[in-house]
Amino acid sequence: MQNVTNTDDAGRDDAVDRFVESFALILSDAGLARMPARVFGSLLVAEDGKRTAGELAELLQVSPAAISGAVRYLAQVGLAVRRRDPGERRDHYEVTDDLWYEAYANRDKQFEAWAAVLTEGIDAVGRDTKAGERLDTSRQFFEFLRKAIPELMQKWRDYQRDHRG
Repeated sequence: MQNVTNTDDAGRDDAVDRFVESFALILSDAGLARMPARVFGSLLVAEDGKRTAGELAELLQVSPAAISGAVRYLAQVGLAVRRRDPGERRDHYEVTDDLWYEAYANRDKQFEAWAAVLTEGIDAVGRDTKAGERLDTSRQFFEFLRKAIPELMQKWRDYQRDHRG
């Protein structure tokens, strides 16, 4: 993989490239499609957390169409955002320094919607059926997460505050 970090340290570039591919493999093993995982890793290692589509395509040696689909997916799931700096003509794709917090802190609406549709499923199959019980367990899980995440996010903020140099 070619690196466009403009550093003279070829060893570091190779190590960074290996990290991006290793991280992408772990993410794809967890269910993220391979190309979005590679793009995400490439954004994470960018010093400022951002790259243009052209930079990503060159870095990963893939087509602009592959990058387009990958960044669209990453934006949809909240792992990257598309932005344009003032005076710039091209968009770039960016990860924030606190991206994991942001990705999970805003899931309450999603969990609420999932719980609501699971309730519809429970009503459809019958609450007293095995399928209804399974759907209700899923609904309860998402209700639990929806209520627990704000407290967990506060614990993360407290942890960050207590562990900063």
